[in-house]
Amino acid sequence: MKVAVTGSSGLIGPELVRTLQADGHDVLRLVRRTPRTADEHRWEPALHRIPPGLLDDVDAVVNLAGVGVADRPWTTKRKQLVLASRVDSTTTVSRALAQAAADHPGRERVLLSASAVGWYGDTGDRVVDETAPAGDDFLARVCVEWEAATGPAVAAGVRVATLRTGLVLGRGGLLGKMLPLFRAGLGGKLGNGRQYMPWISLRDEVDAIRFLLTAPVAGPVNLTGPAPVTNAEFTAALAGVVHRPAVLTVPGPALRLALGELGRVGVLAGQRAVPAVLETAGFSHTHPDLVSALEAAVRP
Repeated sequence: MKVAVTGSSGLIGPELVRTLQADGHDVLRLVRRTPRTADEHRWEPALHRIPPGLLDDVDAVVNLAGVGVADRPWTTKRKQLVLASRVDSTTTVSRALAQAAADHPGRERVLLSASAVGWYGDTGDRVVDETAPAGDDFLARVCVEWEAATGPAVAAGVRVATLRTGLVLGRGGLLGKMLPLFRAGLGGKLGNGRQYMPWISLRDEVDAIRFLLTAPVAGPVNLTGPAPVTNAEFTAALAGVVHRPAVLTVPGPALRLALGELGRVGVLAGQRAVPAVLETAGFSHTHPDLVSALEAAVRP
């Protein structure tokens, strides 16, 4: 297959590109800077610009573009950028795929477009699958608009799956920030620790995307491990993997005071999300339990 990837420099992108190339796929990367290699092509999602005809012979687009959600405080400007970076990139590739389908009919095309389990809002200890309704906090509203931006591709007959991803356990991302603290014995639960953390190993995230390139699945797909855990359980598991105690607690009020809305929505809220669609379609996780996923992530 010929596969275009956006957001190829993030936590998931580099491993996805490497694996797709190892599978024998022809991969092209959409980048916002000046291209450095033959497989890179510049686009400007904020202006809805993409090289004309670039996606004409592409079989699939994996759209992972978007600025980090928890990298910086949620100022009004930052929240606007979090939303715009996702909606603009998704709108741009969706319109380009729709145009390619109109100009060159007959080719089966697929768009795998990133989303997040934040779609569901804070669900407490209630198990949620892909049929659950959207929440009403900031992250949920972002996800609703993000997924809706695939509309042009859906209308053009492109198979579209929106990837509602949980916490990806890889060498970077949130786990990368947590590891130094836990290795120093300074790790601990956040708030009361009862909020759920739907996780997935980087290997399973990449393998699920590879699976969905050809599996006849459309609509929302939870990309999570089969057994979401609470923050307290996650803390204990990570401490065990790095062989350090984790007895500290960051009080909820302190998180709300320090982080504001980010603390309330992004840290103290959670989703007990399960990968119902993925498992029904026949996908098998390499890391079905948290400890094996953490061990794979921290292994040298």
